[in-house]
Amino acid sequence: MTDGLLQPFTEFAFMRRALVATWALALGSAPIGCILVLRRMSLVGDAMAHAVLPGAAAGFLLAGLSLPAMSAGGFIAALAVALAAGWVTRATPQREDASFAAFYLIALALGVLLVSLRGSQVDLMHMLFGSVLAVDDIALWQIAGVASLTLLLLALMIRPLALESFDPGYLRSVGGPGALVHGLLLVLLVANLVSAFQALGTLMAVGLMMLPAAAARFWAASLLGMAAVAVLMGGLAGTAGLLLSYHAELPSGPCIVLVCGAGYVLSVLCGPRDGVLPRLLRRPRHRVA
Repeated sequence: MTDGLLQPFTEFAFMRRALVATWALALGSAPIGCILVLRRMSLVGDAMAHAVLPGAAAGFLLAGLSLPAMSAGGFIAALAVALAAGWVTRATPQREDASFAAFYLIALALGVLLVSLRGSQVDLMHMLFGSVLAVDDIALWQIAGVASLTLLLLALMIRPLALESFDPGYLRSVGGPGALVHGLLLVLLVANLVSAFQALGTLMAVGLMMLPAAAARFWAASLLGMAAVAVLMGGLAGTAGLLLSYHAELPSGPCIVLVCGAGYVLSVLCGPRDGVLPRLLRRPRHRVA
C-alpha cells in the first residue's frame, strides 16, 4: 500500500511538480476562500474564475499557449469584470451577486467564442479544465510566488480585513481602510485564480479555493483556525486526487475537486461545529413519564 502512495511521486517528475503545485495552490487560495465564506461572497469566487477565461483566450489568440500572455490577459479581464460589477452595484439598485452573475456569464460566453475562433476542441478543454500534470517550472514558480505574496499581504492586513468582514460599519466609523482592504482582497482573489488557471482550468480552479474553506467552517471557529484547516484539507485533497487520477487513469483536475467535495460532505455530516450528526447527538432527549 505504501508503494502505491509513494511510487507515483518518487518515479515521475511531473507528479512531483503537480503535488507541489496543488499544495502551493491550497496554501494561497484556501485562506482567501475562508474570507469569502465569512463575508458571504462565495459565489463571487466562482464568478471571478469564469471571468478569467476571455482574457486568457485573448492572450491565447495573440501569443498561443504562452503562460505569461494568458495570465496577464486573465488578470486584466477578471479585474475588469469586478470593476464593472461594482460600478453597476453602486449606480443601480441591483445587488452585487446579481451583477457578478450577469458579467461572469457574459465573460464565459465571450471566452468560449474567442477560443473557438482559432483554437481546437483540445484547446478549449485545456482552458476550461486545465491539466495539473502538465504544470512546468515556469507555472510552478508563478503559483509559488502568488501563494507567498498572498500570505504576506494577508498577514499585513489581517486585522482590518477581519473587522471589515465581521463589522464593516464599525471599520467605516473609525476611518479604517475598508475600501482599500476590499480592493486588495479582490486583487488577491483574481491573482490566485489566475495562478491556478493552467493547473485546474477556469471551471475547476475555484473548487480548490471554496470547497476546503466551506468545509473548514464545520471544524474551526476562528478565522486563523479555519484557514489552517482549509489549507490542510486542500493539500490532502490535492494529494488524494492526484493518486486517484494516476491509479484510475482519470482526469486530475476533476478528481482533485471531487475529493474536495467528499471532504465537504464529510464535514457537513461529522464536523463538530454544527455538523448534522453532532447536532443530533447533542439534541436533548425528553423521556415520557
